[in-house]
Amino acid sequence: MEDFEELRELIETKQYTRLRQELADMNDADIASFLEQLDGEDMLKIFRILPKSMAADVFSYLEIENQSSIITSLSEKDAANIIDNLMADDATDLLEEMPANIVKKLLANASPETRRDINHLLRYPEDSAGSVMTVEYVDLKEDLTVREAIERIRRIGIDSETINICYVLDSTRKLKGTVALRYLLLSKDDEIIGEIMHENVVSIHTLMDQEEVARTFQKYDFTSMPVVDNEERLVGIITVDDVVDIMEEEATEDMEKMAAIVPSDKPYMRTGVFEIWRKRMPWLLLLMISATFTGSIISGFEDALGALPVLVAYIPMLMDTGGNAGGQASVTVIRGLSLGEIDFKDVLAVVWKEIRVAVLCGLSLAAANFVKLLVFDQVGVMVAAVVCLTLLLAVLIAKMVGCTLPMLAKRIGFDPAVMASPFITTIVDALSLLIYFAIATKVLDIG
Repeated sequence: MEDFEELRELIETKQYTRLRQELADMNDADIASFLEQLDGEDMLKIFRILPKSMAADVFSYLEIENQSSIITSLSEKDAANIIDNLMADDATDLLEEMPANIVKKLLANASPETRRDINHLLRYPEDSAGSVMTVEYVDLKEDLTVREAIERIRRIGIDSETINICYVLDSTRKLKGTVALRYLLLSKDDEIIGEIMHENVVSIHTLMDQEEVARTFQKYDFTSMPVVDNEERLVGIITVDDVVDIMEEEATEDMEKMAAIVPSDKPYMRTGVFEIWRKRMPWLLLLMISATFTGSIISGFEDALGALPVLVAYIPMLMDTGGNAGGQASVTVIRGLSLGEIDFKDVLAVVWKEIRVAVLCGLSLAAANFVKLLVFDQVGVMVAAVVCLTLLLAVLIAKMVGCTLPMLAKRIGFDPAVMASPFITTIVDALSLLIYFAIATKVLDIG
């Protein structure tokens, strides 16, 4: 993280004119980083001295909490000016996080075009392509000449998210093709757009889930993609910077779910203690209750443990190893599901592969553990055999559970990440104990 020491000195010595000049020469993203290192009062003060021409661009790089703080501190006119100059998708993200009464005032002072664009985005489901798209793009009619198209780009391009790719529409606004700005510049002035456009267009539907949007971008390696409605009419575009945000959001959400935490869209340092408690407690309570089955299993075999107490010493190792093995399988499968590499139809192939991996891992662990039990722990051969056979079976079952549960969850409409390590570990712990005591009572003739 940059320290911006020189800029801080200008603030401390109140050299605001020079500070404004220094900021004017900086990149918008760097200015935003500098502002977010300041306390609230200084951040607001410095934002107000920014040149108006760059204020909205800097504002778009700030965290949503800081955006809310700044926008509520500005006059209604200045706040509306910021909203008008933001890309519609950025403005929508901001307004979704703000109180309804403030949103109403901001929209009342915003331009009619801004209100229309924001309301257009707000009607799409959360986390859909329609909710993250922008409506600032360059569209061209297919009967335009190249000269007319370039004139249109010059007229509306300044307010567009990107002008590298222009989208060609017919008279009903149906998407017919695309044409690159580079190609336009190299074409003759009197050529017709409909004759030189690229017709094989890959588009995204407004209701497509944002995770699927990210996978589509990854597949085709585009920097922007058009978003169409049910009638194939162009309603917006999604650019690669939006996809980067989506990937970060989805990865964070999956990590939280895999750790049995209700996902949060706030940064950790800005999340209150009680809010963290509320998001963690439900899963912890569920896992605690499910773990009581493990205690019940142990209670049911008290006689066996009383006859051969040494068995108790190896329960943690067996449970931990089984849980770790299941966790490895589940994380691998969840990643494959997220990237579209695995589908439910592959369940048999996945299970067969994990069985083979489990046999190799289980035999290796059992062999190493058998030597350790005989040489270092100096237990009997039969006890060592019981522990190692249980270890092999625990790894086998854990990997089968770890790979099938996420796929089953995906099949019935749940998030595969929910079926990750904590939940799988609880199941595997119970199964490992049942196997352990069943083998011990048979082989060692106890209980």
